[in-house]
This record gives sequence, structure tokens and C-alpha cells, in this order.
Amino acid sequence: MPLVTMNEILPAARRAGKAIGAFNAANYETAVAIIQAAEAEKSPVILQVYSRMFGNGKAEALGGLLIRLAQKCSQPVALHLDHGENLEQVRNALDWGYNSIMLDGSRLPYADNVVATAAAVRLAHAAGATAEGEIGHVAMGDATALTEVEAACQFAAETGVDALAISIGTAHGYYQTEPKLDLERCRQIGERLPDLPLVLHGGTGTPMADVQKAIACGITKINVATEFQHCFLKNVQAGLDALDGKFSPIDKFMDAPIAACVEHLRGLIRAFALR
Repeated sequence: MPLVTMNEILPAARRAGKAIGAFNAANYETAVAIIQAAEAEKSPVILQVYSRMFGNGKAEALGGLLIRLAQKCSQPVALHLDHGENLEQVRNALDWGYNSIMLDGSRLPYADNVVATAAAVRLAHAAGATAEGEIGHVAMGDATALTEVEAACQFAAETGVDALAISIGTAHGYYQTEPKLDLERCRQIGERLPDLPLVLHGGTGTPMADVQKAIACGITKINVATEFQHCFLKNVQAGLDALDGKFSPIDKFMDAPIAACVEHLRGLIRAFALR
């Protein structure tokens, strides 16, 4: 089916008290795993491509592949620029067929974040796409700055974002210690913004019980990159170890890592949908 925007899947999920997985594709194999998992679970899904790949030229070619895979999928699929660094990346994403974007201004002073994000929102909406912004900063490790409730409400009103990433104690990458989510903060933001899908970055390694409590507070889009891509690499390494120096055609070799990732993603999709 044709690509859908986040507005065609996230608001309904928010009303139903569920969340949709947003998984980062980096190549054909990870993309196929995401699509196959969505098909198997009969669930919408968000394909994400990280901003780094927009800086090295890979995102244009990969985007074409992802669009084709999405069109062949029977489930709703959105294609999203993850953590866009500037308006040039936003424009490129829209030109290349991505129908959802994020400009990450969370490291900027509040006023600059509003200006940058609002400009990205205007570009996205003019192209018929949807836009995500972030207030508060989800960092690597312990440098996270939690989102203030009033700032979240003001930011949403001033930028017009279709989805809002908030910082409630998660971090990108693997944790050194178990995270403690500020679920009360999440609840307050969700109550103040009852119609706006909220986004949780740093889904890797967060206890699922806490993730599901956050979903009950309004988290509707959950980003997972490190955990998913580590699953892929771990299974590639296991396959190489099993070959023990022997040859295998690459397309056949990749079947096992893809299958392992599909099962991993299916579990996440079910958990996010509270199934």
C-alpha cells in the first residue's frame, strides 16, 4: 500500500492507548526485517533512517528501496528522517520521498529550537508530510535534560509539531545502569497534551514494564535503533562463526539474521501494542 503519514497512524494509536514502533533501517536486510515483522503482526510501523545517512549520501538510495518495500507491504508504513540536523536534510528527505521528518533542535536554546523546528514543520506540511520535534534532550549516557511540562505545552503550540519527543529519563544506546523513568512527568505532559502523540527516544534497554506505563501516559511512538541493529550484527557474527571460514552466498547467509530480527521486532511490536 502507499506510504502513510504519521498522522494517519499515531493519533488513532494514542486514542487506543497503544504505541507504534519506529525502527531504524540501515540496509536492505534491516529494512526487510521491519517490514516482515509488521506483516506478521498485522501492525503499522515507522521506518526510520538516521540523519548520519543523509550526510553521506546513503539515505537517498536507501529511501527509494524503503518506499518500494513499503508499497509492497499490506500494513501502513511511514518513512521518517530520524534526528535531522538541519533544514537541508529536511528538504532532502522530502525531495527523496520521505513523508515524515524530525528536526532535532533539542540541544539549542529554547527560542532557537522553536524557530528551527517551526521552519521544519512548515516545510513538511507544505509537502504533505508530518513533523516531529523534541523538547528536552535525550542524550547518550547521563547527560539527559528532562522535559519541563510547561515548556512542552508551549513548544507544541509554537511549532505545530505532529508528534513531540519528550525526555523522561531514557538515553540513547545501552545503559550503564537501569534507567528510572519519570512517569509522573510523562503523565502530566500527556494530560496537558491529550491529542498530541508523544515520542519516546532511547527505547533500547528500557524495562518493558516502564515503557508500557509510559504508553498509558501518552507515549505513542517508540524509537528503537541500538537494540535492533545489535540483534542484526550479533546474528551476522554467529553466522560467520558457524561458517568457520567456509563460503556462503551472501543472500542465503543473510536469511538467518533477518529471521532473528523479525522475531525480535515482533516481540517489541506486540509489547508496544499491549498484546
